[in-house]
Amino acid sequence: MGRAILLAIIQPGGLQAAAGELWSADWAWGLPLIVLTVVLHVLCLGLINQRVLRTSGGMLQHPHRYTAFVVVTGVTTMLATGLHGIEAVMWAAAYRLVDAVPDSRSAMLYSLNAITSYGHTTLVLEPRWQLMGALEALNGWLLFGLTTAFLFSVIDKIWLLGVRETSEPARGAARAATLVR
Repeated sequence: MGRAILLAIIQPGGLQAAAGELWSADWAWGLPLIVLTVVLHVLCLGLINQRVLRTSGGMLQHPHRYTAFVVVTGVTTMLATGLHGIEAVMWAAAYRLVDAVPDSRSAMLYSLNAITSYGHTTLVLEPRWQLMGALEALNGWLLFGLTTAFLFSVIDKIWLLGVRETSEPARGAARAATLVR
């Protein structure tokens, strides 16, 4: 098969045919996984955001509000990290379903390496599934970008709710109005 692919590549128009033959399954698995994990990520971040805003308001009004700020930020970060772990498990399960790796442990290690773009493992996917690993890395960039924006937003909102001192009540009311959005 390798020789046939090599011959197909060196013939005119052969590269596109070889890429389509080799990578169509990667795209067929990778794109739906990207969409699924991004949609799941956005929905879960929305739920975390609602819970954080609902529960942190009262906590941030007592004398130890900086401690409360640290706790709320830490819990939010832990939940977001757990969400990334769940998404890595989804990719690892896909690798096992297509037999791209020999066992579940390898699938999870490879997935965490790919989704974080860490890449310091000696594990490799079966040759026909290697593009899928690159697609997972792309997915990781999207998910981590969403998480970064989310954490920045939550920290800013929590800061506005109780930690930041405001000198004029009107400014505080204007900031509180932006939280309703």
